[in-house]
Amino acid sequence: MTTKKKSYSKQFKIDAVKLVTEQGYKISEAARNLDIHPNVLRHWRNQLKTDSDQAFPGKGHMAPEKEELHRLRKENKRLQMEHEILKKAAAFFAKESM
Repeated sequence: MTTKKKSYSKQFKIDAVKLVTEQGYKISEAARNLDIHPNVLRHWRNQLKTDSDQAFPGKGHMAPEKEELHRLRKENKRLQMEHEILKKAAAFFAKESM
């Protein structure tokens, strides 16, 4: 028997965290009322605290910083490969001209 992972909307997560931060509920009490594990709510609270506007980007989306980092790493890898090809080509043509 497989269990399906529940997914929650960004607004649900924000509202759940507001129960704790603004309305004074304890994490365990709010989590029990929302039928989620307290650690999940704790994680959402921490994520909202650290990332604020970019928290909960959604499935398949990355925060802008992570997206740029991914793009730059990919570009760096491509440039390194091009550099290696040019080095090998230069060595090949240097041998051939001798």
